Amino acid sequence: MLRTTATLAVLHLAAALAAAVEPVQLEPLLAETIVGTTLPLAEVQRYCEARVPTMPASQTAEEWHREADRLRQAILERVVYAGQAAAWRDLTTAVEWLDDIEGGPGYRIRRLRFEVVPGMWTAGLLYEPLELSGKVPAILNVNGHTSLGKQYPPKQIRCINQAKRGMLALNVEWVGMGQLGGDDFNHARMNQLDLCGTSGLAPFYLLLKRSLDILLELEHADPERVAVTGLSGGGWQTITISALDTRVKLSNPVAGYSSFLTRSQHLKDLGDSEQTPCDLATLVDYTHLTAMLAPRPALLTYNSKDDCCFESGYALPPLIEAATPIYRLFGHEDRLRSHVNDDPGTHNFERENREALYKMLGDFFYPGQPFDPQEIASDSEVKTAEQLAVPLPEPNAGFNSLARSLCQPLPRGPALPGEAEAARQWQQDRRQRLLEITRFKPYQATAVEHGSRAAADLDVTFWKLLMGGSWTIPAVEIASGSPQRTALLVADGGRKTAAADAARLLAQGYRVIAIDPTSIGESNPGNDLYALLVSAVGDRPLAIEAAQLAAAARWSRQARPSHPVTLVARGPRSSGVALVTAALEPEAIDRVELFDSLGSLKEMVENNWPVSRAPELFCFGLLEQFDLRHLVALVAPRPVVFHEPGDRARAELGDAPAWYRLLGSEHDPLAAP
Repeated sequence: MLRTTATLAVLHLAAALAAAVEPVQLEPLLAETIVGTTLPLAEVQRYCEARVPTMPASQTAEEWHREADRLRQAILERVVYAGQAAAWRDLTTAVEWLDDIEGGPGYRIRRLRFEVVPGMWTAGLLYEPLELSGKVPAILNVNGHTSLGKQYPPKQIRCINQAKRGMLALNVEWVGMGQLGGDDFNHARMNQLDLCGTSGLAPFYLLLKRSLDILLELEHADPERVAVTGLSGGGWQTITISALDTRVKLSNPVAGYSSFLTRSQHLKDLGDSEQTPCDLATLVDYTHLTAMLAPRPALLTYNSKDDCCFESGYALPPLIEAATPIYRLFGHEDRLRSHVNDDPGTHNFERENREALYKMLGDFFYPGQPFDPQEIASDSEVKTAEQLAVPLPEPNAGFNSLARSLCQPLPRGPALPGEAEAARQWQQDRRQRLLEITRFKPYQATAVEHGSRAAADLDVTFWKLLMGGSWTIPAVEIASGSPQRTALLVADGGRKTAAADAARLLAQGYRVIAIDPTSIGESNPGNDLYALLVSAVGDRPLAIEAAQLAAAARWSRQARPSHPVTLVARGPRSSGVALVTAALEPEAIDRVELFDSLGSLKEMVENNWPVSRAPELFCFGLLEQFDLRHLVALVAPRPVVFHEPGDRARAELGDAPAWYRLLGSEHDPLAAP
């Protein structure tokens, strides 16, 4: 008697389930060390370091002057003011002066608040001498990573000292600190703006620019004697605004930055999102920014035993080496100075470092005049946070609220047309646009066997997949019997967490290849901040991971041309990468299955994710043109299956069956498999 096809399928499935592998059997196999912990770190370091720009050769001061101007313009246009930030830049600064605080002998403190970008306000304190005549120096004092914010005592003391010496001292609150604390201002949330195609760096920079605007509008501010100084993140702010805004005439960054090459080798120097902004290192390194201070006076202050970052021994020399020849071209080597603090030598802007600043101000803002750089005792005049509080509007916009507003009308890309031929053209055009946004570059995988093992009825092979001359990606291939199809498996927690998925796929008759692309599992270099560095040098972690999965899929198809490949992903990160992979690799991938996937990229904003939650998905401008539904449409008519889809996925993909019918398939991504 003939058996029906359905009966044969049931018998085949029953036999597979009877021989099912328990996840516990697979866990040690999937956790096998293949590349170790050192190689992924070394590879991402080499990858980034090879792409950091070197200092150009300039023969004359005029030649460097032209180059510096070109770089300033390019950085501002392509990095700082990308997207909606260009419109923010052109808005008039809203400033509100409030009541005064009694200061100390010879000065008062004026409260103010101003709007950085629409809806985001910050607080400021102007330390103003009581007796002013003519033009006097104006100093912008910025602070770093301290929850005390503008109340930080060493910052108050230097502002008081500046005012007692007849200077205007502006103390501004930094996002994420002091009165601007909280998750909405957390620096790791600025990448939500990047996702929407608007520079997350812009609020940081505009806070500095508008602070200078306010200072220079003061009646007694001397535009030829404007300085900026700050510690740590304040040092980063100092070099950034000083290099890009020539209204700054003297710069004193304190323990605040190092070359990208230095950062790559010293993990504690990698810095927050704003210090490694998207695409900055396609144009400059921090060595360039240091040289761009020339010929203006600059004092680079570092600490010899810095317990935070940027130790003087390794951070300072590359900066001096890059900037000295440029200052020499201008005939002003004497204007480039450095100061190394040994006592206490830790991360500080304490008295010795402050007195180095005072001496610098005296030498260049009061040349030939009596000027005592010794600090004027003023510890008793330090005030509490409550005394210095400046009322701010409620609600006050932060990174998340800005991103929520930006993402509402997104994506802006064209909708899928209603006719088959137009839909195919849409796929072609949008695939090209996705290539451009992600900066996808295909890799060829060369497989090197790392070892093999027979375990029960399983054949296990461990592979090193060499890709693009840059990456060594670990993979574990597991087969039971003679499977006729392949599942390429990736999971947010790495392949060692995917034993249950691997067991299920084996029971379904798949050959399983579990892979850890860069930043996942064994391939994680140990610090997610390297993803920011990859973006800074001009590539996108999303495209690198997708290219690795695509290369693995092509390798599998080349080894077994008749075996279809299903890309299986667990977790929001891996699911997003899998969709981009299948969208950009239409030949080698036949099917996509997603577990625990997002339903929309907007959920990353709505749930206020920091960049560390999914570094590769915060791809600059991705949401501006694509959401997950559009990526599914690029994969169609190949099946995409969302296992246990949530309400958001159902809302976003409700019309997906219509896309598939348009392209000749009856598939529904939300239907139970």
